Amino acid sequence: MSPRDTLNRGILRLAVPALGALVAEPLFLIVDSALVGHLGVTPLAGLGIASAVLQTIVGLMVFLAYSTTPAVARRFGAGEPGRAVSVGIDGMWLAVGFGAVLALIGSLSTPWLVSLFGADREVSAAAATYLGISMWGLPAMLVVFAATGLLRGMQDTVTPLWVAGLGFAANALLNWMLIYGLGWGIAGSALGTVIAQWGMVAAYVVVVGRLARTHEASVRPQREGIRGSARSGGWMFLRTVSLRAALLATVAVASVLGTDELAGWQVAFTIFSTTAFVLDALAIAAQALVGKSLGAGDRGEVRRVLGRTLAWGLWFGVLVGVVVGVLSGVIGLLFTGDAAIAALIQPALIVLAVAQPVCSVVFVLDGVLIGAGDARYLAVAGVLNLVPFVPALVLVALLQPAGAAGLAWVAVAFFGVYMLARLATLGWRVRGSTWMTIAV
Repeated sequence: MSPRDTLNRGILRLAVPALGALVAEPLFLIVDSALVGHLGVTPLAGLGIASAVLQTIVGLMVFLAYSTTPAVARRFGAGEPGRAVSVGIDGMWLAVGFGAVLALIGSLSTPWLVSLFGADREVSAAAATYLGISMWGLPAMLVVFAATGLLRGMQDTVTPLWVAGLGFAANALLNWMLIYGLGWGIAGSALGTVIAQWGMVAAYVVVVGRLARTHEASVRPQREGIRGSARSGGWMFLRTVSLRAALLATVAVASVLGTDELAGWQVAFTIFSTTAFVLDALAIAAQALVGKSLGAGDRGEVRRVLGRTLAWGLWFGVLVGVVVGVLSGVIGLLFTGDAAIAALIQPALIVLAVAQPVCSVVFVLDGVLIGAGDARYLAVAGVLNLVPFVPALVLVALLQPAGAAGLAWVAVAFFGVYMLARLATLGWRVRGSTWMTIAV
């Protein structure tokens, strides 16, 4: 078997299971959106606000996975599996601490957070109901992030697939029972998701416990290890701040345009999040393989991983874009059952479809640099990406175009201007070799 075939098999071995696990995560939100959407536009708009807040909080903590994966992978590649597992477990303990604090603060500040979006009273009430309950699932979500990062670093993406799949099935069943069976509405949707998230934590505790026994790694928190995880995640935290700032600003502008536009953006962004996780499967493979190769000191293999994942990402993005474009006329109907809302959403979905190849390459480049531990550059680039994006978004807010045109211009600003800026900054970085010398 040629080295190219071996690399292709290695990428597929990691990317295909990662794809399933990544798709399951946004499917939690899709199930919520679809079930809540049939309750009416107001609950769906409320879900849009609550989801934006939750995704921002969880996204800011994504360093628990993104800093754990390369750290574990480098030690695994260097032939130290025991140390690799210990680093991952320290990341899980760090997640427990952050999650508990965030759940308490988030629950108390829910009314204030919702009020920042300036939505009408009914939409705000729906958002506060969903968000207040969902805050208690934050610790579970963060532990799942850290545990997934540990397993990815150990070159295992199959186990996260099983856990995510079972979690999605439980979430769908619980939400249907609580929303419609018991008539709890949007509150039932939030509670069903929280229960499913804690069930996933229980599964990961069993899996990681067995892994620790196999490699003789301690399951107790190590002070130095936790400090190391926090330090390595600092730059990733700052990088994610810029990403979430862009998302929140976009939701705020959609809210200014009107309730229908905000509900429409929720659907469009849900589809983007789903395709982002799908396309991010290659980035997960790149993270694990780049980290392992750098741990083994094989920079030539790192370059080969970069080239192959970029080529695959580009074509995969084209395919996904075609699918989204073809289905753009019916996606809105699936979420709301309202033909008028579906027509409002379609132009924005077409913009998303055209931008998919760019988005795919961006996700792969992001994964490569995360796998190399190049978090400082990613943080700086995140700020630079806002320079062209913010003026474009401000222009849309000032002009306030209505209906489908307004929503389409919001999509152009985010899927076009912002993603192209990310492509430029990340593409420039990988042209050199500095990123391959970063220590984790």
